[in-house]
Amino acid sequence: MNLRQFKPEKLFAPRGFTKPEINTPQYLEIGAGRGKHALMFAQNNPDKYLIAIERTRNKFNDFADKSQQLSLNNLLPIHADAIPWVVHALEPSSLAGVFILYPNPEPKNPSQRWLNMPFFEFLLSRMQDNAKLILATNIQSYIEEAEQQAKDLWQLTPEVSEVDKQSERTHFEVKYLARGETCWQLELVKPNGYKTRFDEWAVG
Repeated sequence: MNLRQFKPEKLFAPRGFTKPEINTPQYLEIGAGRGKHALMFAQNNPDKYLIAIERTRNKFNDFADKSQQLSLNNLLPIHADAIPWVVHALEPSSLAGVFILYPNPEPKNPSQRWLNMPFFEFLLSRMQDNAKLILATNIQSYIEEAEQQAKDLWQLTPEVSEVDKQSERTHFEVKYLARGETCWQLELVKPNGYKTRFDEWAVG
């Protein structure tokens, strides 16, 4: 697959955008849904800060309401498209980890799958050395393609495993496992010294 180069300078900031000021280790979740994983992560990791982005309005509203009720000061729910938000909000090497749990498999548009997108190189540039990215799906062909792209396109060493049958990170995960489906997880660690074209790029 030949990727066009990602051009962050072409992206406008989301409406009402405010750049967050975060001093603790920060993590990013893309496609947080109704926030099941994000809320659990923030409660279980009070020393870590999670930015959780959801684009769909009704899901985000549910998530934001639950977050407000719990008064978690280490969780930032964001209603936005993840790509322009990440471009405008995050500095190079600023993320300690990334979660992409049960993304839309884009069956009719494979170029929109995360590891197939030019944006993935930019996302890697925002990760610190040794930061981990976790991708989960219930579609074996999706995880196999992601594994191949990680190796061939991004020169990374992925680890793929089956998700524990008792796992309950997201509503999708609960539903799929309850139906007896196998869910898959891919883990990528950004190696020391890994280079991208965006390592020095930040919004001016």
